[in-house]
Amino acid sequence: MQILIISIFIIGYLGIALEHPIKINKTATALLTGVLCWTIYVVFSSDKELVLSELSHHLGSVSEILFFLLGAMTIVELIDAHQGFKLITDRITSKNKVTLLWTIAFITFFLSSVLDNLTSAIVMVSVIRKLIKDSESRKLFAGIVIIAANAGGAWSPIGDVTTTMLWIGGQITPVNIMKMLLIPSLISLIIPLVYLTFQLKGSVKKAKEEEAKPEEVHQVIIQTQNSLIMLFTGFCTLLFVPIFKTITHLPPYMGILLGLSIVWIVSEILHSGKDEEEKKPFTVAHALSKIDTSSILFFLGILIAISALESTHLLTELATWMDKSIGNQDIIVVVIGLASAVIDNVPLVAASMGMYDLTAFPTDSKIWEFMAYCAGTGGSILIIGSAAGVAVMGMEKIDFLWYMRKISFTALLGYFAGVGAYLLIFALLH
Repeated sequence: MQILIISIFIIGYLGIALEHPIKINKTATALLTGVLCWTIYVVFSSDKELVLSELSHHLGSVSEILFFLLGAMTIVELIDAHQGFKLITDRITSKNKVTLLWTIAFITFFLSSVLDNLTSAIVMVSVIRKLIKDSESRKLFAGIVIIAANAGGAWSPIGDVTTTMLWIGGQITPVNIMKMLLIPSLISLIIPLVYLTFQLKGSVKKAKEEEAKPEEVHQVIIQTQNSLIMLFTGFCTLLFVPIFKTITHLPPYMGILLGLSIVWIVSEILHSGKDEEEKKPFTVAHALSKIDTSSILFFLGILIAISALESTHLLTELATWMDKSIGNQDIIVVVIGLASAVIDNVPLVAASMGMYDLTAFPTDSKIWEFMAYCAGTGGSILIIGSAAGVAVMGMEKIDFLWYMRKISFTALLGYFAGVGAYLLIFALLH
């Protein structure tokens, strides 16, 4: 049974990694893999009631993550529908390439810590398109956006799916993860920034925007007010989620659903005087139609597949083997981070959560902090290593080999510099 489940999982994983060559969506492969793993488990099990009980238990944990992501993505779409992010992007006025590079990088870094790396990357690449016409320069900027988005997500409990999973799972706490990983994450960004600074010279010209007609000025003022209200409300509700969990001890998805309800009500009030057709682009129903539901189903498929490996004790056996073969846990976590450059970091972290028990490694243990950093930033080494990278690859038509030549080496340097920074900080504080 175990050999069969492992075989199905490996084949499924290869299907996910080779999504583009085989032209089969990774979500379909992930769902099939998850269902088949549990099917094999229940067919070969002598106690089917136990298997069904384990599946229900794991589905409860998985659902917490999925509802959190669904709520967060809907809030982000509502902000975007009201052009809330435009208030940020319009403040970028510099024409110097180097200044622009650092500005874009740090906006992406901190934006990603509040939103998520995928959304931040999409928003900032859209900004780059408005600011830079030259294709080669734009690709370099897009490369730094990928690194900044992944680095920014690593130190925040709501900035990356993996850190959110660790937070919801009880492996990390918000204040501690921010305290321990902010500097390493910054260093993993600054090293590539310094490197790319020497490749950029000159200035850029910002595309001219059409001036508003006199009769449109009043409408523009109202739109700007609405944008500001939605941006402020959305950001406040996202930032309130960790506080809500600390105060009430309810899981994070309850906090994000509270935030969504508040943003929803504010949106309804702002457009209360409009007819249904005018209100449609600003409704939650429209926002739900725009979010990446395929990603939600991908996470569902891969997480239930991982839970099958956990229930059959395969992950525990793998952890034991790695401990005996490698021995040093720091090296094991660094290898997991490097593997995330090729393999999606979500299943890697999910597998690691199943490999190491909370009783042996309690909340805020070194292994969880270090894993949050390595899995989050390791995905920047290759363009296919993160959701942000894959999205930017599609938006800017960046070639895999071009990214390897221009970005991968400096991303690798930044990754190891951050590893060193974390280990030094941990040694000083402990």
